[in-house]
Amino acid sequence: MATVRRRGATWQVQVRRQGHPLLSRTFRLKSDAELWARQKEAQLDRGELPVDTRVLRSHTLAHLLERYATTIVPRKRSADRERYMLRVVLRHPMARLSLHRLNPAEVAKYRDDRLVAVSGDTVRRELAVVRHCLEVARHEWGFALPGNPVRQVKLPRPNNPRERRATATELQRLLAACKATGSRWLPAVIQLAVETGMRRSELLAMRWDHVDMAARTVLLRATKNGHPRTVPLSPRALEIIRDTPRVGDTVFVVSGNAVRLAWERLRRRAGVSGLRFHDLRHGR
Repeated sequence: MATVRRRGATWQVQVRRQGHPLLSRTFRLKSDAELWARQKEAQLDRGELPVDTRVLRSHTLAHLLERYATTIVPRKRSADRERYMLRVVLRHPMARLSLHRLNPAEVAKYRDDRLVAVSGDTVRRELAVVRHCLEVARHEWGFALPGNPVRQVKLPRPNNPRERRATATELQRLLAACKATGSRWLPAVIQLAVETGMRRSELLAMRWDHVDMAARTVLLRATKNGHPRTVPLSPRALEIIRDTPRVGDTVFVVSGNAVRLAWERLRRRAGVSGLRFHDLRHGR
């Protein structure tokens, strides 16, 4: 923020920005003072001026990630998944680094450590969350980071498109195993995924007032690409929805995490390995 004040026969200008030392200069003309202030603010925006490292030394990456988890993540449709990824990052030594020590080499070490245990796509998603957190810290929280180190690191290549499909036999075993759980919603969610090709998040966001039994369609407002779309419903899909008890505004009153845990238990009980819930969309 620039302040221009008259001091006798001269004009004094000061530029203050959190995380940077105070910039000050005196000019004979007010127009020169204002021009200098605009130039310095532009340089600050581009990260071209020295940074006061005291703020960066007193905060760790974990501080930013925890603030991000409480203020930014709850507004996202992918909140559950991002909270899980943030917990993973917070357990890594990189999270304990002070911000002035956070650099591309440390991010690359995180990348390489995680690639030993998980796929490249998983690492890309985790680092995408860290990258966005740092961008928010720079542009909205006033942290004068000299740059975003995640942007300077080469990310793993995207994995090849997944070819796994649920077979008819696997679906039969999964539905048979559902009977032992006593759950009414789990077999319905599985069968609707097969019948409609909808994602798990779309199934759980499906509202009763968006289901049109007469037109045999359901309107999805919360989709992956952010654009609403209408999904046709087969006779079997209509039957499943009709048989689902109405206990809330959404067809399935259950969280994404609950579905994830129930799905993993069901797969083990049915003896079906390597099948993800997403693969059910290709089961027909």
